[in-house]
Amino acid sequence: MASYKLSIKPSAAEEIEALPKNDRIRVIKRIKGLSENPRPPGVEKLSRHDKYRVRQGDYRIVYSVSDEELIVLVVKVAHRREDYRDGI
Repeated sequence: MASYKLSIKPSAAEEIEALPKNDRIRVIKRIKGLSENPRPPGVEKLSRHDKYRVRQGDYRIVYSVSDEELIVLVVKVAHRREDYRDGI
């Protein structure tokens, strides 16, 4: 399986930077893992969007996958309680 290129929206990068250091390290590691397997165990496809959601601790990582271009685009990183408020 070919590696996917990772891309992070500027708004998602800001959300990652705002995380506590230990959580940020785990979230970044999880995102890097998406380059090898963009649909890992535990991933959920969002029903109304062409996006996926994966959990890392108390945080959710929302991303889209382009299989034709081999790109994973991270669009949002949010705490689980904020995730529901924003309607992801």
